[in-house]
Amino acid sequence: MKLLSLTLLAGLVVCIIWAGFLIPEHHYMPVAGAKSTDWNPKAFWYYPWGRSGTHKGIDIFADLGTQVLAASDGLVLYTGNNDMGGNFVLVLGSKWRCYYYAHLQNTQTKTGQWLTAGTHIGTVGNTGNAIGKPPHLHFSIRSLWPLIWQYNFNNHQAWQKVFYVDPGEFLASG
Repeated sequence: MKLLSLTLLAGLVVCIIWAGFLIPEHHYMPVAGAKSTDWNPKAFWYYPWGRSGTHKGIDIFADLGTQVLAASDGLVLYTGNNDMGGNFVLVLGSKWRCYYYAHLQNTQTKTGQWLTAGTHIGTVGNTGNAIGKPPHLHFSIRSLWPLIWQYNFNNHQAWQKVFYVDPGEFLASG
């Protein structure tokens, strides 16, 4: 009986993990009206980059207050504030990827909320370590599973890069 329960539990866990990979992934521009010219394509994994060492996302520049939209469907894991990202939203989406939207002027989400791609989640700002800089959205995508094919011995913080997706490539492939 105990073995049957463990087998069922293991099967459920495997099904949940696979479901995360089977949910369709949308590629929606997270800043209303933005184009690929609104960020530097070389900014992802740029070194040196302030306190974090390496820039693990892209900065999409726009006017203060421009709508920030969910780039893909997902569950809001956290809406909050920290010293680097300022006002931010963290969303768990398909393929077990976390979408991080930072430096927001304000947020329109709540922890536990389900979002569909294109849902308004906040507005472009310059909070956190972006105070005094032009308004922008720092957008990064982190995988919960290592993407080992991305490992490169020549990169700074190469061991971390296996957990990140280039947001510029993500948006271009949508």
